[in-house]
Amino acid sequence: MAGSQSITVGSYPVGGGSPLLWIIGPCVIESHDLTMQIAEKLKRYSESLKIPIVFKASFDKANRTSGKSFRGPGIQEGLKTLAAVNKDFFFPVTTDIHECHQASIAAEVCEVLQVPAFLARQTDLLEACGQTGRVVNVKKGQFMAPWDMKNVVSKLAEVGNRRVLLTERGSTFGYGMLVNDMRAIPWMQETGAPAIFDATHSVQKPGALGDRTGGIREMIPFLARAAVAAGCDGVFLETHPRPDEAKSDGPNALPLHELPDVIRVCLRIREAISQVPRA
Repeated sequence: MAGSQSITVGSYPVGGGSPLLWIIGPCVIESHDLTMQIAEKLKRYSESLKIPIVFKASFDKANRTSGKSFRGPGIQEGLKTLAAVNKDFFFPVTTDIHECHQASIAAEVCEVLQVPAFLARQTDLLEACGQTGRVVNVKKGQFMAPWDMKNVVSKLAEVGNRRVLLTERGSTFGYGMLVNDMRAIPWMQETGAPAIFDATHSVQKPGALGDRTGGIREMIPFLARAAVAAGCDGVFLETHPRPDEAKSDGPNALPLHELPDVIRVCLRIREAISQVPRA
């Protein structure tokens, strides 16, 4: 099977056998200070573990179960916080884009624009993100087959953007549950785009708490290891210092202090499979 091709995210190469890219951060910007505290801790991890990190946090979570759920500070205040993360800790930053007009605004700060899974087929949104020239990370829709993502890559190529990441984050299985088919990783790599594995959204239980999404965070390390063994090009992890108090997606967030152990095991698996010739 054909593998992914290498692209650059900031100064980091990803795909084509490059070191694993790590996209890590809180689900949403709860406050400026908390976001900066998380970024500071991630900076320490990136230096001690020698890993490339893209910092992720959303200025708005538009796809919430309830209209009463916390969504974030909005685009202006949120981008100020992400700009501060980039300035103080030198991380490339990424955030969710939900509407076309947000793409060019966010591109002034973000190296990567992320298209949520529910919006992966929205042509206008993909084109708006692609036209910025930034890296576009598209989450595979829970309702999409891995090979359908070739059309996402084609839509972005049609506006001149081949700097694309594709992220696997589980598929809908009955009501209130997601499952992962690790074959999605090599299948999506056949498009030429690096394949990222989202180990945190994959353990979601949509709407399981009535007006909120539940999750089984204990499964995060197992899925991350499996995805690295399957040859993914990067790992996406949402984290929070106190997940049970998080304002968004706490049940499927990895506790911040547990990150290093999860990363170390994944790096050892990556080292082991790098010795095996690709098919």
